Amino acid sequence: MEPLIDKSNKLTAEFLAESLFCLSLLSVFIPWKIYPVVFLCSAIIFFFTAYRQSINTIGQLVKQPWCLSLLIFTGYACISYFLTYDGQARLSTNFVKLLINVFFFCSAMYWLSQRNNSKLLGYLDITLHFIFLLCLIQLLLYHNRFDFQLLGGASSSAKASALYNEHLFFWGLSDKNMFGARLALLGFSYILIPVVRKNRINCWRIVFVFLLAYLSLSRTPVVALLIGIFLLLWFFGKRPVKISLLLVSCILSPFIIHKLIRVEQLTSSNDGMGVRLTYWRAFFQHFDAISPFGNGFLKGGDFLQQYATYYHGEPHIHNTFLSCYLEFGLIGFLSYSLFLWFFYRYCNAKNAFSSFWLAAFLPLLAIMMILYSGYDNDIILYLLLIFIIGTIKTMAANKIKITG
Repeated sequence: MEPLIDKSNKLTAEFLAESLFCLSLLSVFIPWKIYPVVFLCSAIIFFFTAYRQSINTIGQLVKQPWCLSLLIFTGYACISYFLTYDGQARLSTNFVKLLINVFFFCSAMYWLSQRNNSKLLGYLDITLHFIFLLCLIQLLLYHNRFDFQLLGGASSSAKASALYNEHLFFWGLSDKNMFGARLALLGFSYILIPVVRKNRINCWRIVFVFLLAYLSLSRTPVVALLIGIFLLLWFFGKRPVKISLLLVSCILSPFIIHKLIRVEQLTSSNDGMGVRLTYWRAFFQHFDAISPFGNGFLKGGDFLQQYATYYHGEPHIHNTFLSCYLEFGLIGFLSYSLFLWFFYRYCNAKNAFSSFWLAAFLPLLAIMMILYSGYDNDIILYLLLIFIIGTIKTMAANKIKITG
């Protein structure tokens, strides 16, 4: 029989680790950059909690193809950093964040993969309620400063960015696109939680998250959420729902295309998507200027400054996979792509519910194709969240209901 004191210590350690996971989620919304410290402390607790109660050894974790791929990517990034470091503090800061993010992800997976995460998911649901309530307040404060004149949509990316008044900023991110992407990823996780916990899709959650995405004036969350919600309703909805989904999609398409996506401005030089297209054009037109071994850690900005028709100062090319190749060459591109592929397969092996995993991964890929550099904390948090959500229990599509 397990001693009572050992059981008590185990419960205390588990509660501490669960609390730190929720705190890690909260920390990325706090305006002060404390999340690396929170991530590092949390990762250490995750690691030692899992190690003391270990069912699987560390060696078994490292042998997982997704973990091997991620370690190869990180190792090559380290080599690239030391070979191309030019004394800039920004490089060192981002390098440290990369190492902490990877350590946090691997430690969290080591801990999460050998326990029941049902209670943790309940805590995360409460945490996300709190996070999105504050996000709503933050966005309403921004709009109030504009006398709610932008509720009908912004006429340009510059006008949308002007919404984010630094004097009113207290929660989330001050950058429109990054804040929008975070809303999309964590918002979609928030929508997925009752699918697993209660076998239902809550329409009010979908409306609430779309409201936040719309208020953010960023096209990134709108596109990602449209993909995710469409797949979710298509995979789990009955035939009437699918027919209604197609009809609503057709009716709303003009509004979405012109008001939300602002398709007529996509090629404009002062439009966010126009900037991306210019950067991607520079990548392919000057592909021979990129070494097969990569141009170096965070050297995307130098490449764009030299070859792009115009450059607005971004440190990366607004595409995770292109950024990986530009900075780390074939090794970086392949190792990172394989990490995502093997992690998808690992999740599916844990719970063979392909429809759920497809609906969960495609919005992430959509955002990665237009925004992230590759080792951002949003990506690892989202991957951890969908792993927790998707591996709680086995699910059946015909048992999932759509409710208000």
